[in-house]
This record gives sequence, C-alpha cells and structure tokens, in this order.
Amino acid sequence: MDVLYEREINGVKLKVVKGDITQEEVEAIVNAANSYLKHGGGVAGAIVRAGGEVIQKESDEYVEKYGPLPVGSATITSAGKLKAKYVIHTVGPRWGEGDEEKKLEKAIESVLTLAKEKNIKSLSIPAVSCGIFGFPPQLGTKIIVNKVVEFLKDNPGVFEEIHFIGIGDEIPTLFVDALKSI
Repeated sequence: MDVLYEREINGVKLKVVKGDITQEEVEAIVNAANSYLKHGGGVAGAIVRAGGEVIQKESDEYVEKYGPLPVGSATITSAGKLKAKYVIHTVGPRWGEGDEEKKLEKAIESVLTLAKEKNIKSLSIPAVSCGIFGFPPQLGTKIIVNKVVEFLKDNPGVFEEIHFIGIGDEIPTLFVDALKSI
C-alpha cells in the first residue's frame, strides 16, 4: 500500500493509495458491484475471495428481499475477514447506457450518504465503473473525486479520512491528477 498523494479538504484527509482495496485499514471499503450483487470478477470478486462468502451471502439476502440494486444506489454488508468492518456496494453505470456521468455521481453520492447514515468515518473508494463497465478512467476518476469533495463541503465534520484507490499505475495516477486539479 503506497500513499501517492495526500491532501486535506474541510478537515478530512484525502489520500490516493496504490494497492489492494481488500488490504485497506478503513471502516468501509467500496465495491463496484452489479445490480444483482453477484461478486464474481474484478474488485467485487477480490473482495469476496479475501473477505469470505459471508459478503456474498448477505448480498444475496439483500437481492432476495429487495430485488436488484438500481444503478446509482448503494447498500452495505459486513466485511467478513477483511480489515474493514463494512463493504458498501454501489452500482455504477455501464458506459454507453446513457447519462453515465450523472449516474456515476449518484452512485458516489449514495455511498457517501450511506456511510454518513452509518456513522462511518473512513472509507476507501475504487474507480467505480472504470473497469469492465467501460467508463473512461480519466473522466470517471475526476467525477468521483469531484463528487467526494462537493459532499465534504456540503457535509462538514462527517468523515475523517477517505482514500481513492487503484491496484495498478493508471487509476492512482488519474486520482492524483483529479485531486491536484481541485
């Protein structure tokens, strides 16, 4: 886990981290999920492999009770064996489905609102929709960072620390660029 950039906005430590989200030592990590909360591949698959089947079980129970999680929405499960206490699952848009930028903003806002409701003080956010959902990474990371900063300005004192994370070089570099441009 390498912290590539750190900045404070409205009393909240914002960090760009290069590393594995399943190793993050925050209260909640964010999972870029699909509407059926089937965590087979990408970040979602890694989270279930590291945290254990309880995460998939709780996700299945949610879908059985409430139906598919709509694009732009978020829900929460425990984090099993992960260092984090919770996983906040959000469904970002697939590139090409229409109105993707607004849908990604809504997904991130849903994550932050749910974390606020649950009194979660620290979380780690990956580049939601920028993997298999095909959202252009440069645009996606900028939208995510901008939405977080806007939320912090509108909700002072809610969070202590928020991480933006990616496992390779591209996503963390884009997160750094987005954060420096604010």
